[in-house]
Amino acid sequence: MTKAELIEKVAKDAGLSKAAAGKAIDAATDAIKASLKKGQAVVLVGFGSFKISKRKARKGRNPRTGKEIKIAACKVPKFTAGKTLKDAVNK
Repeated sequence: MTKAELIEKVAKDAGLSKAAAGKAIDAATDAIKASLKKGQAVVLVGFGSFKISKRKARKGRNPRTGKEIKIAACKVPKFTAGKTLKDAVNK
């Protein structure tokens, strides 16, 4: 499902215009990004949780040249599905 398809589905199910549904989805994703940027976890009960995980610096290899390179430490977002979501997918 693309973002456009999601907006269309939300607009239809919630009885909103596509523009309003698009703004709502954008606001929700922006709020999740802002919280993660601050280092705060976002928990949507029944759906899942978003959190930031730290990845250590490590050595890698350039696949084209075979030369060893250093990969810097970074923060990565992680999503863990909630029980209700897992159950819905498996039924």
